[in-house]
Amino acid sequence: MSLPVHLVASLSGVAVGEVVTVDGPEGHHAVAVRRLEVGEAVMLTDGAGTTATGTIAATHAKRSMDVLVDRLVADEEPAPRFTVVQALPKGDRGELAVELMTEIGVSAIVPWAAARSIVSWRGERGAKPLARWRSTAREASKQSRRSWFAQVADLASTAEVAALVASADLAVLLWESAETPVAALTLPASGEIVLIVGPEGSFAPEEVELFRDAGAVTVRLGSEVLRTSTAGVAAVAALLSRTSRWT
Repeated sequence: MSLPVHLVASLSGVAVGEVVTVDGPEGHHAVAVRRLEVGEAVMLTDGAGTTATGTIAATHAKRSMDVLVDRLVADEEPAPRFTVVQALPKGDRGELAVELMTEIGVSAIVPWAAARSIVSWRGERGAKPLARWRSTAREASKQSRRSWFAQVADLASTAEVAALVASADLAVLLWESAETPVAALTLPASGEIVLIVGPEGSFAPEEVELFRDAGAVTVRLGSEVLRTSTAGVAAVAALLSRTSRWT
């Protein structure tokens, strides 16, 4: 049976035999919702590569727990690193996209208001959906037992996406009109791969031109046109299968 996973602020400097206190929402969830008890084994992670396993030494008024660490593991960040720029979809499809991409191993998700995006995250209106995306990424990272948690960036402008493309080791634009199949790409063994997923109405011509000028390669997955909420995970899976991460 898999151990329950709880996120802590930091495991830096922690050694085997020491006690880590889990408090806040994570501590409450552990002892009040999951009803974990003294003597049970748990896994802790800081979401930045370090995980600890141990046993619960004490609980405190359904608010926190003390974990006696018996094993520590520090993992290198998986390479190559995948960043997905996700155009804003309608409804809860954005959270679906974040959940699936997190489970499959994407390192960062960048929400983007494309020219043809119907949804707008302007000002305070964007605070709640951004918080939901980040919560979804956190919970999906725990569910998939990642030591490096997926991060959700602030809403990016088109110019900021172009700058991200220019700095990437490989930038891929998913476009149904592209002639190059995704299988024809040559992938870097390390560094960062940026994947751009457009909205349901596809990219505006000026966006395609801008991202191409910044260094993006346009590719297609196949003859089918996927929804924006599933295109990213399908493309990342196709790319991951050709890296050492999946071989």
